[in-house]
Amino acid sequence: MRWYRHETKKNGVDMHDVARFAISKGWKLAPPLDPVDLLAHDFARAARQETRYDKSTGKPYRAKFAYPVSQGANKPQQTLWGDIDEDAPRAFFLKSVVKRREGMVDDGVQLSLDLDHWNSIHPNEKPIELPWDLTDDISWRKNADNESVKKAS
Repeated sequence: MRWYRHETKKNGVDMHDVARFAISKGWKLAPPLDPVDLLAHDFARAARQETRYDKSTGKPYRAKFAYPVSQGANKPQQTLWGDIDEDAPRAFFLKSVVKRREGMVDDGVQLSLDLDHWNSIHPNEKPIELPWDLTDDISWRKNADNESVKKAS
């Protein structure tokens, strides 16, 4: 991206343009992906998006959940998928929600580092500050009408 910006003098860049530029300069393309891996990725994305509605509250929830499973020493961690209404033992679902929460924390840490840096290199501008306690935001979204919740997702 830096090379592309230097050569084209563009600021906001489309990564497709960067990729075409790199290819034109001799950058080697990645080997083709395994079709089974691609299909598995598509199924995982579809599972992540499947939504149902709670019968008592009418609120949406994710129907499927992913949880990590260790394969032993020197083997990659595997991700398994379950259905929240059909096969969600507490231990598996707990692993899933802890992993999702860790992802939220990772995003928050990186966002705070990005903000710290931006604020430090723009000392003459009002610092950008964000509240880190999301309790109220979550409560407001949960208690909004269903149409607002669907639009926010």
